Amino acid sequence: MEYGMIFIVLACVFGFFMAWGVGANDVANAMGTSVGSKAITVKQAIIIAVFFEFAGAFLAGGQVTATIRKGIIETSSVASSPEILVYGMLASLLAAGIWLLVASRLGWPVSTTHTIVGAIVGFAMVGIGVDAVKWGKIGTIVSSWVVSPVLAGSIAYALFFSVQKLILGTTDPLKNAKRYVPYYMFLVGFIIALVTLMKGLKHVGIHLETSENIIVALLSGAVVMFIGKYFISKLTFDPAADKDFHFTNVEKIFGVLMIITACAMAFAHGSNDVANAIGPVAAVISIVGSGGELAQKSPLPVWVLLLGASGIVIGLVTYGHKVMATIGTGITELTPSRGFAATLAAATTVVIASGSGLPISTTHTLVGAVLGVGLARGIAALNLNVVRTIFMSWVITLPAGAILSIIFFFGLKAIFS
Repeated sequence: MEYGMIFIVLACVFGFFMAWGVGANDVANAMGTSVGSKAITVKQAIIIAVFFEFAGAFLAGGQVTATIRKGIIETSSVASSPEILVYGMLASLLAAGIWLLVASRLGWPVSTTHTIVGAIVGFAMVGIGVDAVKWGKIGTIVSSWVVSPVLAGSIAYALFFSVQKLILGTTDPLKNAKRYVPYYMFLVGFIIALVTLMKGLKHVGIHLETSENIIVALLSGAVVMFIGKYFISKLTFDPAADKDFHFTNVEKIFGVLMIITACAMAFAHGSNDVANAIGPVAAVISIVGSGGELAQKSPLPVWVLLLGASGIVIGLVTYGHKVMATIGTGITELTPSRGFAATLAAATTVVIASGSGLPISTTHTLVGAVLGVGLARGIAALNLNVVRTIFMSWVITLPAGAILSIIFFFGLKAIFS
């Protein structure tokens, strides 16, 4: 294939840029609740994310990415001119990277999944034809804009309500926190193990039955619970600290829980979203490597996974602070107990969605969960201006990805053909 090497180099550069955007925008989401609730500092968030995002992306991020047939576009009609797909994938990566840069700069938490979907749809419409887009799939994605935040918000509301009933609203909150928080820790371990088992390990070639998944997840929950109990037993409590803020000591216990949820969320996110950046890269490498054959599945070289994982980490370190601030402090004031409810609700929604095959966005889910926690304290606890801006940025994301992608597609076509 003429220009084959150039295409591969461009795919790697654009893929790295897109992965950088995922780190700057999406990972910041995953960490925003922990930083906003002051359970961890920005520096600690970056260290946790570097380790767990990388582990998630690398261990559970995929042996095979079937991005070409992700179900968004029908590629059989371009079998005779595979370079169209190469231009399209390159244009999609560049478009998605640029939109994520703009959104991150403005502090908007947008969906990386929907950005790349919008970009692929844009190039497919002009490059292959409107019929090549599977519009039913797009409809499902649009419906998930409503479904995932509402589901996550409802779960977060219920979780925080249970915290208020069992712990914060009782006569001895500290004693009840020591008693009940380990059970919440069990829940976190269980849910996150399920996310990883159901979503991640398929890629590595580990296939477990549903019953086996549940047993492993229950064991993981028990391990997390015992580790958490150990750390809680090591905490020191100062009764005087409760004078200014009634729950200072209780929130210390939730701080331990928040650190566990932060690690968990980072791992789940890394395994889930690295594909957005490296899927199209794998597609380009596959087409060039096979001399223009459109393989239904693109095998994924390990170095591409490393490229995606390192791009994500660098994006978070260099530019993640803006979106982190929006999620952590912009929507509503978070404490560790509120942050925990939001993070766990988001993770639970990811499990439910992956079980039912709904293409959801981690971003929408987490924002919905933070809104749910805010609502549990009454509508006045929410910053409605920030909420409005976030919803607007979601609506713009698909068309923005599509328009940029169309421009770059024609540009690449003009340069190379």
